[in-house]
Amino acid sequence: MDVLLVALLLVPLIGGVTLVVVRPPRAAVPVGLAVAAATVGLAVVAALQRPHIGLPLFDGVAAGFAVDELSAVMVVLVAVALLAVLAFAAGEPALGSGRFVGLMLVFAGAMLATVTATTLPPLLAAWEVMGAVSWALIAHHTSDPEAARGARTAFLTTRTADLGLYLAAGALLAGGVPTLAIDALPLVAGGWRDLAVAGIVVAALGKSAQLPFSFWLSGAMHGPSPVSALLHSATMVAAGAYLLLRTTAGLQATGWAAPLVAWVGVSTALLLGLVALAQDDLKQLLAASTSAQIGFMVLAAGVGAVPAGVLQTVAHAATKSLLFLVAGAWLVRVGSRRLDDLRGAARRHPVLGAAFTVGSVTLAGVPPTGLWVSKDAVLAGAMATGPSLYAVGLAAGLVSAGYAAKALWFVWHPSPNPVEDMAVAPAGERVQAVVAVALAVAAAAAGLLALGPAVFRPDPAPSGLELLVSGAVAVVGIGVTWRVAGRLPEPALLLSWLRLERLAVVLLVRPTRQLAAALARGDDALHHRVVLGTGRDAVRVAALIDRHVERGLDRGVDGVAAGARALGRTARRPQTGQLHQYYAQAAVGFGVLAALAVLLIGVS
Repeated sequence: MDVLLVALLLVPLIGGVTLVVVRPPRAAVPVGLAVAAATVGLAVVAALQRPHIGLPLFDGVAAGFAVDELSAVMVVLVAVALLAVLAFAAGEPALGSGRFVGLMLVFAGAMLATVTATTLPPLLAAWEVMGAVSWALIAHHTSDPEAARGARTAFLTTRTADLGLYLAAGALLAGGVPTLAIDALPLVAGGWRDLAVAGIVVAALGKSAQLPFSFWLSGAMHGPSPVSALLHSATMVAAGAYLLLRTTAGLQATGWAAPLVAWVGVSTALLLGLVALAQDDLKQLLAASTSAQIGFMVLAAGVGAVPAGVLQTVAHAATKSLLFLVAGAWLVRVGSRRLDDLRGAARRHPVLGAAFTVGSVTLAGVPPTGLWVSKDAVLAGAMATGPSLYAVGLAAGLVSAGYAAKALWFVWHPSPNPVEDMAVAPAGERVQAVVAVALAVAAAAAGLLALGPAVFRPDPAPSGLELLVSGAVAVVGIGVTWRVAGRLPEPALLLSWLRLERLAVVLLVRPTRQLAAALARGDDALHHRVVLGTGRDAVRVAALIDRHVERGLDRGVDGVAAGARALGRTARRPQTGQLHQYYAQAAVGFGVLAALAVLLIGVS
């Protein structure tokens, strides 16, 4: 059983590293698909058998991994999303390199390690690998400066938030949890628990692009669409929400963290929904909607509705991977991401258009699709906490119907200047159609999971009235937006993602640079005035010592040496080699000794 979990973690990692190093000219895609398929099989078996391992790491600290009720859902979700994305990407020859496929496998392997880690050290390692590989994937098109900038922004933003995990690890140790077990947050003593939970919350909100970290997701849209589909469906962006769902007991134990997380989640769902509604770029619209939909998962963690959050995670993964993959296929054919340029794309590609329609209707929360059920399950938990959370969440649901309808209106509305799309290989087009249809079915039917295992059954469950109200809100939102979609306002504040990046530059980046410059100037001043000044003074003192002290010492040493030489010469004079002289010297010596003895006796 332990071997099963080791294989689940190592198969995609080893396969991915091998492809990145070897970079086979033709076999990368089939090898990648084979590894992804094997990962799906291992994930399903692991979800059924629930293996766990603990490897000794430090004294009393183990690198623990386990597939439990919660992580079982995630390992299957990550593996299936990986296979679907790689299969869809196979239709784009530009993404068939060993580097791209290998990095996708490594990224998925790191995510699998993240969701199965039970202690902080392996979680930190996997978390860091995931961040580094996401940077490489977003910047896959190395000739695109915008992609490089977006990758750098994403990496630095999430990396800054990731420091919270290190803070949490230190607080766990100081608070009496030497094992660094993630589930031990409620047991941490005193104020260390608040510090540990705060670190977890910051790291999770940063990874999941929640307020105020949401802006990094905008730059990440310059990467290939399959990367966006994998990052935004079941992996990196979902990792933070998953971590919060996993640590709900710790959030509630502090008294302040759970309400804070709930309000951050619902605020992100509403505000980033408005950002999505204002976008004129399809990928930017989908990216902002990702932050908004992840906000419902974060809201679920804040109100303790873990099954609802898990259900939202699954439904969102199917929906968003579908929308990103279909959007990416259209972007390749049309050569533009602007909504105006994508007019009529669904008409020209009816299978992909139908799948995109199902995904958009699901994203809007229209009954009986998956996100309608999962969103209402989250809102039921919010209602149990307080009506204000429910009201803001319902408003966010209305906005989600608006941005979904806007995307649909543009891709179905005929273009006034129709253009011919770029040709795609028939085999690749058929594979993309099959994957899109499968994901559309999964997105529409995900709500049925609420009737299945306990991990998906919401408690409290939404009432019939709540389901009716949210369904009506979604339908009204689609209807109103459909009538005005072509002339919706695009405020600069919303187009720029609430100017969050500029705010981060003003409040964090610029002060940090100014502080670094001041410290550099201080370091230079210290170096020149103190360090170099001390050196110059030392040279002067050495010269004075040389002139006044060392030379005198040299003369004294020379005098002692000269005296010793003189004594030596004097001592050699009696050594004549004449025996009678030695007798005479001995007689004189004994005479002197006798005289001294008589003198001493007389004195005493």
